[in-house]
Amino acid sequence: MALYNFKKITVVPSAKDFIDLTLSKTQRKTPTVIHKHYQIHRIRHFYMRKVKYTQQNYHDRLTQILTDFPKLDDIHPFYADLMNVLYDKDHYKLALGQINIAKNLIDNVAKDYVRLMKYGDSLYRCKQLKRAALGRMCTIIKRQKQSLEYLEQVRQHLSRLPTIDPNTRTLLLCGYPNVGKSSFINKVTRADVEVQPYAFTTKSLFVGHMDYKYLRWQVVDTPGILDHPLEDRNTIEMQAITALAHLRAAVLYVMDVSEQCGHSLEEQVELFRNIKPLFANKPLIIVANKCDVKRIAELPEESQKIFETFEAEGFSVIETSTLTEEGVIQVKTEACDRLLAHRVDTKMKGNKVNEVLNRLHLAVPTKRDNKERLPFIPEGAAGRKKRMEVDTPRRKSERDLELEMGDDYVLDLQKYWDLMNSSEKYDKIPEIWEGHNILDYIDPDIMRKLEELEKEEELREAAGEYESEPESEDEEMMEIRQLAQQIREKKKLKILQSKEKDTRGPRMPRTAKKVQRKVLEKEMTDLGLDMTNKDDAHYVRRSRSVTRKRKRDESETPKSVARSRSSSRTPRDVSGLRDEKMVKKVKIMAKKAQKKMNRMGRKGESDRHIFDLKPKHLLAGKRKSGKTQRR
Repeated sequence: MALYNFKKITVVPSAKDFIDLTLSKTQRKTPTVIHKHYQIHRIRHFYMRKVKYTQQNYHDRLTQILTDFPKLDDIHPFYADLMNVLYDKDHYKLALGQINIAKNLIDNVAKDYVRLMKYGDSLYRCKQLKRAALGRMCTIIKRQKQSLEYLEQVRQHLSRLPTIDPNTRTLLLCGYPNVGKSSFINKVTRADVEVQPYAFTTKSLFVGHMDYKYLRWQVVDTPGILDHPLEDRNTIEMQAITALAHLRAAVLYVMDVSEQCGHSLEEQVELFRNIKPLFANKPLIIVANKCDVKRIAELPEESQKIFETFEAEGFSVIETSTLTEEGVIQVKTEACDRLLAHRVDTKMKGNKVNEVLNRLHLAVPTKRDNKERLPFIPEGAAGRKKRMEVDTPRRKSERDLELEMGDDYVLDLQKYWDLMNSSEKYDKIPEIWEGHNILDYIDPDIMRKLEELEKEEELREAAGEYESEPESEDEEMMEIRQLAQQIREKKKLKILQSKEKDTRGPRMPRTAKKVQRKVLEKEMTDLGLDMTNKDDAHYVRRSRSVTRKRKRDESETPKSVARSRSSSRTPRDVSGLRDEKMVKKVKIMAKKAQKKMNRMGRKGESDRHIFDLKPKHLLAGKRKSGKTQRR
């Protein structure tokens, strides 16, 4: 786990925002009204409270900034040097020092003005002292504008830094630009570092993580290093130098054998010699990358002697290709094994191991003589073992079957069920049937009762109880069934015909349709029904009542042609309606449909609507400082 989490540093506001936040909070959290009956000591306390509250706000925020930012003397040297490279240690310390001075100045200003306010003899003097105190505090903060902006930029950059643990197991990649360091880290870890065919694609440190031997490892990809003096190296190169100097890691020095990076092998070797002091007390592997383009054996003799010299000095040289992944896993395995062995050796050399070893004693027995002594087995145990041995082959267990069948094995325990009828082993047994628990209805004597019932049925059949003469109504029943089938088919046809009709027009109620008796009787006769003597049937009475003409009321003789035409016209609100009952129903329906429109008649979507004439948050007055549970 990493020791430092720079992502939790609170945001540093600008000077203007700092002042606005603090003064608005003072205004909201302190009383704002002085009444006429207030005595002078209460007025003094009123303004002293505002000064103290503002000072406390500034003090808390500035203290939070000073606490969150890391102190270069307290953190790991790797992070201290990295911050010196990135942000300039002197500038960083100066900015934090100015913030600390501003905090102390604000505290002193508040203390001085609170002391003066104790002697204020009027509301005006107390108010002016308060105003002067807050003004001086804001002036102090305004002067820290550049420091606050610088610290905010540092905070943003720190939050984007990779989380590197300086003490954990680490593989460190270094070398010239464009030799394949980023491609290597992409292959062995889950990182996704940008890879481009030009130099200095990687401009900062990148971290990837991998697992080896059930341990978590971090792989650090450093920017490319050029071969020139330390003083001439820029910020990008100095990040790699800082990582090499302070991280306890296995170093992988990556070289481009094909020289496609733009630097010859001699230049790469010269860089290796220059930064070799940084490899002291660290496992080192030389990775000859891009072997898919050119291998070491294909190089001239002078270049091959370079790698032979490396091997003679004790450095391991491994050919790799991040394109074909040749040798990548070998480099990873060897680097991790070497680093683990190196860490163990380092711990063994320390004093802590000696303290632990002094408390441990390992007893190792020594041989008396060279005589071989076999293990002793008692006679009883040997005899019991012989009795257990039988000639019959041992039954295969489920484990044996699993090893024998492999992936085709399926555990089946139902084959061991002991049932009277072995064919019932795989029958599905429901637990619940029609809402009842089957176990509640299990009868142990059911088989015996079933046999008795079967015998009884056989006796009944022998006695001829189920034998019956063919019924005489068979032909009549067949005719009835046939007739019923025809009626059903006729009904379906009627339904289909009604569906095919134009349903968009006005619908007449069923009671208003004129039913012709002859048509109905003809259709029923065709179906086979007897329709004679049906004068008293219900459809005859109904058709008469429906088709009976209404007697026209006697009216006066019209005096003119126009008058006669207007008198025969039906009113609009009654036209198309059958009787008074239907007219009433239509009026009720129209009234109900109009209700909603009447209710919404006074307002519409475009009308201005004030939801609350007196909103409480504007008219309730100043809220006192305290709990807000009532909300």
